[in-house]
Amino acid sequence: MTMVLLTALGVGGATIFGCIIGFVFKNLSHKFSDIVLSFSAGIMLAAAVLGLILPSLEYGGKFGIIVTIAGIFVGALALSLFDKLVPHLHKLVGAEIEGPKPKNSENIDKVLLFVTAIAIHNLPEGIAAGVGFGSGNPEEALIIAGGIALQNIPEGMVIIGPMLAAGISRKWTFTCAVFTGVIEIVGCLLGYFAVTVSSFILPFALSFAGGTMLYVISDEMIPETHSHGSEWGATYALLVGFSVMLILDVLLG
Repeated sequence: MTMVLLTALGVGGATIFGCIIGFVFKNLSHKFSDIVLSFSAGIMLAAAVLGLILPSLEYGGKFGIIVTIAGIFVGALALSLFDKLVPHLHKLVGAEIEGPKPKNSENIDKVLLFVTAIAIHNLPEGIAAGVGFGSGNPEEALIIAGGIALQNIPEGMVIIGPMLAAGISRKWTFTCAVFTGVIEIVGCLLGYFAVTVSSFILPFALSFAGGTMLYVISDEMIPETHSHGSEWGATYALLVGFSVMLILDVLLG
């Protein structure tokens, strides 16, 4: 349990650390944002496949393939339902980079919108990290959590500039950053306790977490990073991120 708690703090803390860096380098170009987000997408893709979906097949037994596929689609559908309520995080970021600065009376609404979108985006990542520990394989779980933490740093970096440009104060911006980190900590603990209470749901929980990550990658990150003329750099950044996770899996697995 101590390792799970420390990992949860590390995953959430990585987001906050990235946001602190974002305060220093707040005027990031679209090209740089696209590349670092694509690198994050590559890490998430490898973590979803290697650390969540493939283990789901292994733990699923006779009906493993059915449970895994069902979990992937249910996870994706769950996030798509959330998207009906709240705009995508990266669409918000892109709009704020290019859009006009809001009036002061609109600032609180902007803050709430950003916080909600970021929370929805980060919660499944935390759950994925926690579910990994429920499998009883701490090495694999640490690889998943390490990959998520690694991609949280650049993601935290790129949200600071747009929030400041939207007229949100530095205090509120940092508060949002801390909140996004806390959300991942909560998600990690929820994922861990869910699968430890009942090992029966482990295969489904693993693939559910993998499905949510695949949804975020396909529906948000790839379209956003390929919409500003940086397709070549974004594609290879994704491959680099994926390769980094492959190397970690070989070295630590």
